Amino acid sequence: MAAAGPQDLGAIAAGGQRPVSGKAPSAGPKFTKSGSVWRVISPDVVLGNTVTDADGDTSTLTFQVYTTNADGSPKAQVDLDGPGEHGVLVSGYVASGATAKVPVPYGKLKSGVLYKFRTSAFDGSLYETTWSPWADFRIDPYVKFPAPQSSSTIDPTRQVIDEFTRTDPGPALPTFAEDGAVKREATQKRTCGKQDAQGRTLCIELSSPDSQAKARAKKRAEALREAAKAKARKAGKSPAEAAVAPPADLVKWCSDQPVGQDYMTRDEACLRNIGAGRLVFVDADDAEIGFATFDIEMRLKAYPNKGASGSDFAEFDQQIAIVPVSIDPALDGVTMKWNIQSSCMSCVTSVIRWADDFDNHAGDSAYWDADNWSAYDRKWGTRQTTWSGTGKEIIDLSWSVTATVDASDTAAATADFGSSGIPERRELSPRCDDIVKGSAPGCVLSFFKPNWTVDTNLYPAAGAYYWYMQQVMPDHAGSRRWDSLMHYLGPDTTEKNSSGGPWNSDNSRARVCDSTWSVHQSDASVGSVDCDEFAMASTHESGGYPKSVNKVASGKECAQLFTDKMGDGSSNFGILADTRTAKDGPKGTERCGRAAIPSVQNQRAFTGFPAPSWRMLDGDGFFVTMPGFEHCTNVATTCTWRKVS
Repeated sequence: MAAAGPQDLGAIAAGGQRPVSGKAPSAGPKFTKSGSVWRVISPDVVLGNTVTDADGDTSTLTFQVYTTNADGSPKAQVDLDGPGEHGVLVSGYVASGATAKVPVPYGKLKSGVLYKFRTSAFDGSLYETTWSPWADFRIDPYVKFPAPQSSSTIDPTRQVIDEFTRTDPGPALPTFAEDGAVKREATQKRTCGKQDAQGRTLCIELSSPDSQAKARAKKRAEALREAAKAKARKAGKSPAEAAVAPPADLVKWCSDQPVGQDYMTRDEACLRNIGAGRLVFVDADDAEIGFATFDIEMRLKAYPNKGASGSDFAEFDQQIAIVPVSIDPALDGVTMKWNIQSSCMSCVTSVIRWADDFDNHAGDSAYWDADNWSAYDRKWGTRQTTWSGTGKEIIDLSWSVTATVDASDTAAATADFGSSGIPERRELSPRCDDIVKGSAPGCVLSFFKPNWTVDTNLYPAAGAYYWYMQQVMPDHAGSRRWDSLMHYLGPDTTEKNSSGGPWNSDNSRARVCDSTWSVHQSDASVGSVDCDEFAMASTHESGGYPKSVNKVASGKECAQLFTDKMGDGSSNFGILADTRTAKDGPKGTERCGRAAIPSVQNQRAFTGFPAPSWRMLDGDGFFVTMPGFEHCTNVATTCTWRKVS
């Protein structure tokens, strides 16, 4: 039934009282306001208002919708019920005091447009003589974005160097918490060897880098840079082409990092927080005979694929850098021996090769003559380790340095540099495997958690959807903001599917994007769409994974979303609620999502994941970031995409 409202009163029965519309019309779903405007999260709009009748009769409400002028005043009535009718929608009869609601057919209203609506009541015989107050509403998507860009400079696999804290730096250095607070003070300030035949003893003390050590490192870097420029000029090259890192350095980006921190990527570690080692040579009465000080750093480099290092095996290399700060003539000379221990069952190690900054051979040991040394006479010791095992092996390492002096035939002192980390973290333990499909055996530092960057220039709909789900899911899967990892469903998973084979992403996807999913109507410009699940089917966080914290029996338990065109005159699109399953849209407590995302974007947003150089195995953690949307902080208002250059 369509009604004309108060302007066409019709017959009025004698003695009755007119029904009255409520003073606060509302629009949904979710029937929440943003300021004075009802924020509607779906183009399947529901309009509502209360209605009362003093006679206690049931009543209907007639709903009228207008577009608005720039000042917010009514502009033009929207035809809600088709040509030849009154352009309004009429609710069913409801009891006095109840709320009458009408669903607006899809396509009658456009996303992003400010509308006004009002109501008028009818109790079957009497019409309300006035309209209710106007109420403003807008269909606001959770996220808004343009059509895909034609090109992009985003590298999905690009990584940021992470600072990390060593959990086992040895007894001579303090242990720090992640926030930089001292977790445990050093338990051993000085270690000493046995007395020699003359009763003399050599001791060594380790200390964290201080301001002087940082200044020395900066000065050495500047000197090396000038030497490299001079070498470039001599070779007829521009000084700008000169390498800043010492040629001998395994980790070329390390020298650019501040001293006093440790850093890593998936395949390299830079330890610039070992500090200084001070040798003290004392007589039988503990009187000092002489001393020497050295600055010490370490490097670790893993090669993700066989052959990347030049060897024909999976490989990782270790390196120490030792530079003299002072050497007392009384010591005659100092030799430093680097000791490396490993738990590897399938490894072959090389002898340590010693070189200077420019990678020239520097003898068979790290030696400095007390009468002929320089503060720039840094020695680099490198040991190669090749792995020829099967399956996977996580290799624990430990390091120490043993010092001897020419002034004594037997005096020696050893400083413990700690290990690759406590068992719970093992942050510096290389992991080698021959499991990764389509890749030769290789090694990585699996403690480093890589980041997949969705190319939101090319795949904005997928990125928008992932960003929204990260914000609202209880575990915020994959979000750096929430420091919440996703975990890869790898080829080595022990979880089995119904046929007895390894559980795979198709098995997880079949549960989330099951037969309860169907395509929501959308603008033709959206094109073909697929059911896109979040968390991804290739992760342990997927709602379809049997042991997932987000496990669901069916995808109908997930947040339901879809892509649609904005109708505000722009070329933008939005992620909106699909309210066919849950009439008020997502509650924000769902543990998974499924959304209608343009097919190309759904299929390509994770193309190439995981990068072969990451050597991801089952349970490996990673983050997912959406650079076009990370500036947004909540879902209370529409997050609008920004182009990433």
